[in-house]
Amino acid sequence: MQSFCIQKNDSGQRLDKFLNKLCPSLPTSLLYKYIRKKRIKVNRRKPEISYRLAEGDIIDLYISDEFFTFAQKRPAFLDAVPSFSIVYEDENLLLADKPPGIAVHTDIHTKSNTLVEQIQCYLYENGSYHPEQELSFSPALCNRLDRGTGGIVIAAKNAVALREMNELIRQRNIGKQYLCAVSGKPTPAQGTLCNYLRKDGDKNRVTVLSEPVSGAKKAQTTYRTLFYENGLSLLDVTLLTGRSHQIRAQFAHAGTPLLGDDKYGDRLLNRRYDMHMQALYAYRLVFPSLPEEHFFHYLSEHVFSVSSVSFCRLFPGYKGGDIHA
Repeated sequence: MQSFCIQKNDSGQRLDKFLNKLCPSLPTSLLYKYIRKKRIKVNRRKPEISYRLAEGDIIDLYISDEFFTFAQKRPAFLDAVPSFSIVYEDENLLLADKPPGIAVHTDIHTKSNTLVEQIQCYLYENGSYHPEQELSFSPALCNRLDRGTGGIVIAAKNAVALREMNELIRQRNIGKQYLCAVSGKPTPAQGTLCNYLRKDGDKNRVTVLSEPVSGAKKAQTTYRTLFYENGLSLLDVTLLTGRSHQIRAQFAHAGTPLLGDDKYGDRLLNRRYDMHMQALYAYRLVFPSLPEEHFFHYLSEHVFSVSSVSFCRLFPGYKGGDIHA
């Protein structure tokens, strides 16, 4: 039998969701059986599967030690080498400026040194993260960027911040602005792209459609041309929806593909400029006006921006912004 005391970062979760994290090798069917048979208790009583944990709850687990795998492996984040820069940090959040080429999470191409591992390593080294005191929580990312896209990624340092930020993002209350360099000159110079995207998961590619069809999702992107030089345009782009590859696919469909984007763009032009990743950068976050009782009220109407974007060097004549190459 093993007992665990629920800490602040573990509270608020459903019991079954918490146990899935604590004992990932325990089959769900067996977990439910153990709850029914009183081999899993909360505060010495048989709980409901849907019970929401509270700080201070005691969980007693009368199950085999083989299911407790959480302490058997060296945490992957200990081997990470942080390469991001910090846009903003407080006791709840870290806004990281992710360099292009870094994966946010592990995938078939990347097994280590992901952005989330780099952030966990940084927080561990500065004493903000104590994994030995956590049962199920670890600092986590609230938004994602493609490997080749640089820019601001939001990381939550505690469970409450993670829940509250995820809800703000789910409700599309966080403004996200991008800079991108495209081939050609958009017409009109300022406008909104509105169409439908259907994703092929096997090919990791989306198709842009002008009419709604089964499996396609509506995509809306507003843009403003900041500068045009030598056949390239620098754009300020705002997402109104959040679809996979939305900016890349929509601008390619409009005849102005992103520079450096081999999937949807012009490979020969990309090589001419020695660009091997899409010229796309999530450079600014805008927080909404929030009521005083909101967890993130202290960030109400705050705007956070990166200080530099490397592909701005392609527009030496542009003097109108505060983002440098």
